[in-house]
Amino acid sequence: MTGLEVTLRAVRHRGRRAFVPYFMAGTSNEWLRHVEAAANAGADAIEIGLPFSDPMMDGVVIQEAAKRSLDRGTTLASVVGELASVDVGVPLVVMTYYNVLLHGGLERSAAMLAQVNVRGAIVPDLPPEESSEWSSACAPHDLATIYLVAPSTPNERVAMVAQRTQGFCYAQGRMAVTGTTSEEGDGASVAAAIRAVSDVPVYVGIGVSTPEQAQRAASYSDGVIVGSALVRRILDGATPNDVEDFVRSFRRALDASHE
Repeated sequence: MTGLEVTLRAVRHRGRRAFVPYFMAGTSNEWLRHVEAAANAGADAIEIGLPFSDPMMDGVVIQEAAKRSLDRGTTLASVVGELASVDVGVPLVVMTYYNVLLHGGLERSAAMLAQVNVRGAIVPDLPPEESSEWSSACAPHDLATIYLVAPSTPNERVAMVAQRTQGFCYAQGRMAVTGTTSEEGDGASVAAAIRAVSDVPVYVGIGVSTPEQAQRAASYSDGVIVGSALVRRILDGATPNDVEDFVRSFRRALDASHE
């Protein structure tokens, strides 16, 4: 069991629903201050996007953030260099695409990430069946590889993914790219399918954009991931204080639902 999963299982054992905000690295000079603000406001882990020019999972908001980041010259090496200057006290998980890691060299990329408190990686275009080289590169550094389950995933594949994921299993709330929505989605059925075959922590993401939606998602999962709603605010000029207020609103909702 990876260190990330030990940490997240401990969060669940305390009866706490995890909140995981997503940030795109390098969107502004303040992006690290935003990350620190989220940790101060009660995030249990923080997902950090490494920008890629041709994302397959990201909607328009995250794409805009990635373009802004790339235009500023953001690379894997630059993100690692900046992360070396902070210690937010909660696990960091990167979300990126396989080409970014392959371009940097799998072993080198895994080692660089692990050196700056990154405890896991979500690589949506890397299927479990083709992940052996990346997993081998991660193993010496206790770097978890986190897999996703979609509403369309057949039951037999859910079992395979749930067995191989490390840290937590990412339950897609909708068959869509990332983005905000008022629809309830399929998170409950996806989470139930994962829980039927594994005790791994289950976090729901894609489409969770308000504290109320997070509260509902937490009723059938171990935690929620919020990306586009937060990134949109940052693109529109949110300050670290604004980010802290945003995260606290979700933290209060999650805590209130399980008092």
